[in-house]
Amino acid sequence: MHLGFGHLPAAPGAREQPDRYDLAARCVVVNRFLLGFPVGTAPEELPVSYPDGDEERLAARWRAHGLPAAYERCGTAGPGPDQVLVEWLRRWGPVPDRQLAFATALTRTVSAALDLAGGRLDSLDGERLPRRPWERALFVSSYPLLGGIAAGITLVADAELARAHGIRIAAVDPGAGEIYVNPLRTFEDEEWRFILAHEMLHAALRHGDRCGTRDPYLFNIACDYVVNGWLVEMQVGTLPEGLLHDPELAGLSAEEVYDRVAGDLRRMRRLATPRGKGAGDVLGGPLRPAGDYVDLDEFYRRGLSRGLDLHQAQRRGFLPGGLVAEIRALSHPPLPWDARLARWFDEFVPRPEPVRTYARPARRQASTPGIPRAGRYFPPEEVARCTFGVVLDTSGSMGVTLLGKALGAIASYAESRDVPAARVVFCDAAPYDAGYLPVTEIAGRVRVHGRGGTVLQPGIDLLRRAEDFPATAPVLVITDGWCDVLRVRGEHAYLIPRGSRLPFTPRGPVFEVS
Repeated sequence: MHLGFGHLPAAPGAREQPDRYDLAARCVVVNRFLLGFPVGTAPEELPVSYPDGDEERLAARWRAHGLPAAYERCGTAGPGPDQVLVEWLRRWGPVPDRQLAFATALTRTVSAALDLAGGRLDSLDGERLPRRPWERALFVSSYPLLGGIAAGITLVADAELARAHGIRIAAVDPGAGEIYVNPLRTFEDEEWRFILAHEMLHAALRHGDRCGTRDPYLFNIACDYVVNGWLVEMQVGTLPEGLLHDPELAGLSAEEVYDRVAGDLRRMRRLATPRGKGAGDVLGGPLRPAGDYVDLDEFYRRGLSRGLDLHQAQRRGFLPGGLVAEIRALSHPPLPWDARLARWFDEFVPRPEPVRTYARPARRQASTPGIPRAGRYFPPEEVARCTFGVVLDTSGSMGVTLLGKALGAIASYAESRDVPAARVVFCDAAPYDAGYLPVTEIAGRVRVHGRGGTVLQPGIDLLRRAEDFPATAPVLVITDGWCDVLRVRGEHAYLIPRGSRLPFTPRGPVFEVS
């Protein structure tokens, strides 16, 4: 109660401890509040009644007229202080407002009590009764495909939460593993089954992460059409009135449906998801504090894959081909960007071949002085052939994380292939030719400046016109996407941050750094 009343506010820096009058006044206010609630029994040594007034008024009165002996030891530490202020360190996270949290919880409890008295809730904490239609065991026992996902997802039936975040029927947060339902809405049991299966497939197929640079709400609409079509085809529950379904879109992927719905923005903006009109039901952040850490990709991939195997083993019937293809695709996730970049290096950056010659003694010649051994070395023309170019965007919009990961990966792959140096061109308002640099020193030469946005085509032209740069050498362009339209001849690739896009259609591979 001391924390909830704001007696011990968290704050950085040195803290001034309360004096004996403040300590006694705060303990009196807390004990007086507890006497009005059936929270245990007060110890016999505590007073039977307490004076009126808030903490500041009581402390000021006792400083002026003296502290009564009856209220001097009302705390839980006996003669010592039971409230000690300490410095809030930055590594502990953001400074919490416990007084606001207590007020919010108290308001929610009073509201839940009123809803309970009106028959709109089953209990004060908003938990559902076993007879409620959104019971998870329905999927675990009756539909094994979603049983693995349902067993790991928590259902949150909180009217206050739904009202505060505008959840009309239901929404899902894949990161928190929670489905939020509005307990004040009434549906048939089969309709609740359809709604929960809809949200589970949203989370399991990672529709929130697949959005990319598309409009999140329109992509959510497209995913609703696809998911609802699958559920109707599989006869999982009954489609509630108001949810999206179009038989003409059957068999299309979410990306294909998005391309269609994006052509009629005025009509599509009026469509509603289970969360409501104009809001997607795949949430981007948790509505409650985060729980234990878990690998989300592995969790949803394992749940759907095992559910599909169980469904087929029990011969529960046929599934839509598009849904099976999506689950199979989750079982074989794409290679990470650094592995694909390594393959690109292996394919287009040649490894220098050493030449044997007796003109250079071998390193082990001293061990056998009587037997000549040929040494190995890399001819200059071989070293010049085995290189690549780097066109690096150094504008102010470039992130430090992107530069660090990209240049670190380039350095490790180049060293593993014995590439001594790369031809580097820095680009901002104008290109700057840094010449051939050892790959491990590129990061030390980078100086990010400017206001964001840059012109890269002059740097690419400068690199291709250089007489000492091989015409067949590949070029790697590192940018954040805020650049001009590029035309690159020969083999080339792009490194961009995940979620960004280039302002043109690239001809070479694009590696998204995550």
